[in-house]
Amino acid sequence: MAKSKLEYIWLDGYQPTQSLRSKTKVVSDFSGKLEDCPEWSFDGSSTQQAEGGSSDCILKPVYICPDPAIENGYLVMTEVLNADGEPHETNGRATIDDQDDDFWFGFEQEYFLMDPETKLPVGFPAGGYPAPQGPYYCGVGGQNVFGRDFKDEHLDLCIAAGLNIEGTNGEVAAGQWEWQIFAKGAQQAGDEIWIGRYLMERLSEQYGLYIEYHPKPLGATDWNGSGMHANFSNSFLRNAASEEKIKKVCEAFRNVVAEHIEVYGAYNDQRLTGLHETAAITDFSYGVSDRGASIRIPLYTKNKGWSGYLEDRRPASNADPYKVAARIIKTVKTVG
Repeated sequence: MAKSKLEYIWLDGYQPTQSLRSKTKVVSDFSGKLEDCPEWSFDGSSTQQAEGGSSDCILKPVYICPDPAIENGYLVMTEVLNADGEPHETNGRATIDDQDDDFWFGFEQEYFLMDPETKLPVGFPAGGYPAPQGPYYCGVGGQNVFGRDFKDEHLDLCIAAGLNIEGTNGEVAAGQWEWQIFAKGAQQAGDEIWIGRYLMERLSEQYGLYIEYHPKPLGATDWNGSGMHANFSNSFLRNAASEEKIKKVCEAFRNVVAEHIEVYGAYNDQRLTGLHETAAITDFSYGVSDRGASIRIPLYTKNKGWSGYLEDRRPASNADPYKVAARIIKTVKTVG
């Protein structure tokens, strides 16, 4: 009788930033299909999602892919339900209003690869700083690149898992990297980002490193922070054929800045200062090819006759893609 290992993955209730959790279920003669993944319970009192006297929470499988590192293994992304089957208050996925997958999302996940001994990014000398940023973005060479082996192995794992990862690059600071996920459907985009994060976290255990998602881990220094830029479109944007329509969608974001910032990641005020390719957290702006704006209108969209997608540059690297997508969808739907 063949045995398979299903790694159930979920988000805990920690604040201000939820963390990944997982546990392994061993099953017999598994089909590999999502519908054959049973719901499973866990102790919510140990993850800040329930009280000890009534601690059962439910894991509902929502996405499955092969586990590239384990024979007969699968990664199962789940959402958390209360014991009565209703979505748990920490369940951001359940807040997404995109039943017909009309919304397409491409998330750009930035992160720092950190040395646990120095508490600094790899490539930073103990107690100091490397040469100023400049040569590290898409850099090449041992003086500019730190952690490429880790980045490339993570990319290979994502490809082997079947994630729609579209690329990677070195970012502006030493030891800072980025990878991108695209999906036609907001929930799937979020699922794949979380699976990608899980693979990255698990890989860091083997390298003796850790992942830093804080949007400004180097504090008030002249080093860029980390974001999770959200590229998005729906039928209205993809078929707009109108500068007026594109800008009307951008304007819809102007009066809901606070609502967006609320779900765009903790400590984002340290990153969104108006410097280092960011707009100030209290401001709202948009512009063609403007990486210092809140929302960038890509040249692609302008050059395609004002049809295409937009990029919200404000979400932080530690933001929940489910909550980011849910808020963007809510705003765009006020227009079309």
